[in-house]
Amino acid sequence: MNPKISVVVTVYNEEENIRPLIEQITAAMDGHEYEIIYADDGSSDKTVSILHNIDHPRLRVVELKRNYGQSTALMAGIDFAKGEYIATMDGDLQNDPSDIPAMLALAEEGGYDMVAGNRANRKDGVFLRKIPSRIANYIIREAGGVKLKDYGCALRVMKADLARDLGLYGELHRFIPLLAHLEGARYTQIDVKHHARKFGKSKYGLNRTFKVVSDLLLVLFFKKYMRRPMHLFGNTGLFFIAVGILINLYLLVLKFMGQDIWGRPLLILGVLLLLGGIQFVTIGIIVEIQMRTYYESQDKRPYKLRSLVNGSEIENIKILP
Repeated sequence: MNPKISVVVTVYNEEENIRPLIEQITAAMDGHEYEIIYADDGSSDKTVSILHNIDHPRLRVVELKRNYGQSTALMAGIDFAKGEYIATMDGDLQNDPSDIPAMLALAEEGGYDMVAGNRANRKDGVFLRKIPSRIANYIIREAGGVKLKDYGCALRVMKADLARDLGLYGELHRFIPLLAHLEGARYTQIDVKHHARKFGKSKYGLNRTFKVVSDLLLVLFFKKYMRRPMHLFGNTGLFFIAVGILINLYLLVLKFMGQDIWGRPLLILGVLLLLGGIQFVTIGIIVEIQMRTYYESQDKRPYKLRSLVNGSEIENIKILP
């Protein structure tokens, strides 16, 4: 019998936090059908050996061969989870497992696909953690259109099918609420407890803000143009071509009027815009073909159903052409 909820914890060099956190999870989930999955992201300290030496009937360990990054470790943990719901959290003791039962209850009672945590009273340094996090939250909130207060809180409870459909490549774990929104998920956010780090070192800093911006561009492409890439590349290319043609027509008129146009920067700009526009249109056609191949080769559809006509819930229904 599969558990009701899988608690997935991602860790990298957190040897001092392993035992205390497992004890906290065990106490918090008492009375629930659960499992604990630790996804180790290639730790170089004693994290793995400590996990292997813990005798816990509900503990499972997913050990990656090297350090791939938090998103990949989280994906690995989710892949091996057996629960109907999946709770995700960091392994640094800053998230509090005692919030998980309330989040699970809210998800079930409210019909939410995901309940995210909001660190209302965050116990972190102002300049190295809070300020970069607020900047990142503002950028994601305004650009992505998902009005959550805290995108960076790792404590979340979501349905397993949603968690497996998120596509956590690269470092997209920061955008889980936005990715869930793209999947059509129903979501909400509640305040959760947050504790100061006692052991180990934080893996985050000011450079995270710059990574957020670059990753956000990718996510926004997924949001707006994943299923219609020609609208992005084609429209951009046509705009460049139109401007290039106007510039060249203007220069042609000047040429007919007897003026020397060779070597003018405007001529170079017009030619570059024409060539660039043609390239954008070509890229749009190629990406459009790739997207059609992606869907048709795997018998996928560019939509997902939540319910049938009678309102019954759907799980992994494959619609044939």
